[in-house]
Amino acid sequence: MVEGVKLVEAAFDAGAEVEGVYVAPDAGGRDALSAVEDRSRARGVRVHHLAPGVIERVADTVTPQPVLAVVRTPVPTLGRLDGATFVVVCVDVRDPGNAGAVIRLADAAGADAVVCCEGTVDPFNPKTVRASAGSVLHLPVVSGVSPGEALEVLGDLGIRRLAAEAHGATPYTEVDLVAPLALVLGNEAAGLPDGVGGRIDGGLTIPMGGRAESLNVAMAAAVLCFEVRRRRSSMRAMEGGG
Repeated sequence: MVEGVKLVEAAFDAGAEVEGVYVAPDAGGRDALSAVEDRSRARGVRVHHLAPGVIERVADTVTPQPVLAVVRTPVPTLGRLDGATFVVVCVDVRDPGNAGAVIRLADAAGADAVVCCEGTVDPFNPKTVRASAGSVLHLPVVSGVSPGEALEVLGDLGIRRLAAEAHGATPYTEVDLVAPLALVLGNEAAGLPDGVGGRIDGGLTIPMGGRAESLNVAMAAAVLCFEVRRRRSSMRAMEGGG
């Protein structure tokens, strides 16, 4: 379920299979809602106008948006990782806000896919969908696989598996981020689970300059994902200039 004009529009933009659109009575922003209704009908999607109080009972938020849609969940598999050069892997990332933010960051930084392993919150939880700002519908997000299976497939594809660690690993500024890689993010409190270490090729850390112990997983993902993008953009610029 996606709530709000922007997320419904994002679902259409992504080519997602929208099964129905539901509109609250006396909703404000009629121009935007009319555009959503017109787009829905053009795609053969039924628009349901609800009675007062109905949307409040079915929406996930306390103060719901005036429009929501039911969208068929995409089901990409690990086969989608073939040919990828940048993948973000979430292991035991349990907070939906953080998981959604990581998916959004990965999308913005140009990652090819995100893998949400077993133990990570459902990427299609309504809260995760909202936090992703629709990126969960644009970017292939593989879910329901074990960390071991995901990391083994990535290794077989020749993708280096680098774990983000709070302390003790190589500073990210000294790590090659241009070659194909999978950035593996673990639980903020516990890190990566036992048994995963054998499928990790190395670690990287974000050096801290102040008294903060660490960054939360979404903040760390922002730093690392955009450093990957920066390095690769610089490399392409150098190759183009040469």
